[in-house]
Amino acid sequence: MIEMEPVTADSALLRRAFGCFPSGVTAVCAMVEGVPTGIAASSFTSVSVVPPLVSVCVQGTSATWPRLRSRPRLGLSLLAEQHVAACVSLSRKVGDRFDGVAWEAGDAGGVFVHGSSAWLDCSLRAELPAGDHAIALLEIHGLRADPGTPPLVFHGSRFRRLAPI
Repeated sequence: MIEMEPVTADSALLRRAFGCFPSGVTAVCAMVEGVPTGIAASSFTSVSVVPPLVSVCVQGTSATWPRLRSRPRLGLSLLAEQHVAACVSLSRKVGDRFDGVAWEAGDAGGVFVHGSSAWLDCSLRAELPAGDHAIALLEIHGLRADPGTPPLVFHGSRFRRLAPI
């Protein structure tokens, strides 16, 4: 029989377990009062083809998400393996998150990181409370994909690269 550890108030146990599952890393960005504003999120998933939906989870303590959620369009960039520094920059709590990050704004106000493996032009369709996070359900209005660009992968609290089997 598999022996389980009880889930306690110690978040390290949960983080260790969650870290066993690799995830891609995204940037969710928009122009806010003429300034590029964004966050990095590794809790991205495709949700639906019809209608075209994806989701990201955002920390409830985020000071940036309240400024992004009201924007008419959000640029979601699926970061590529060369974006480690951009991801770290977009994760900063203070300072210019776009320092050293190559980006451009779309016509509708979403901001996209250059060199990403895909770009999704989205709007917030719904937001659901989920413990200490919020699940942001995003509707896709337009996209560009480059499947040949290897994604940035986060696994075991480290950035990784995919390797063929």
